[in-house]
Amino acid sequence: MMYAQFSMADKLPDVKHALNFQKCLILGNYMMLISFVIISLSITINFVFDDYFTMPLQIFAHIATIVFAAALKLGYVLRCVALHGFGKKDF
Repeated sequence: MMYAQFSMADKLPDVKHALNFQKCLILGNYMMLISFVIISLSITINFVFDDYFTMPLQIFAHIATIVFAAALKLGYVLRCVALHGFGKKDF
């Protein structure tokens, strides 16, 4: 199966709507990556270096943790939809 994880593939499989599935896969992967980085940063701000940050920034980081956890899950769903569309059954 020929599809790319973070960029457009040169050759897509013979699947109906393969271009849309490729775009979903790329978007889902980037959403998961960016969300993971922001969640990690937020947790670090809140629990590791909390003495060095102001209270409003810590509140924002707490909210960001919740919001980007939802974005991480949405990215995973996009990835699952794309892989299912490409015919994968285990992911």
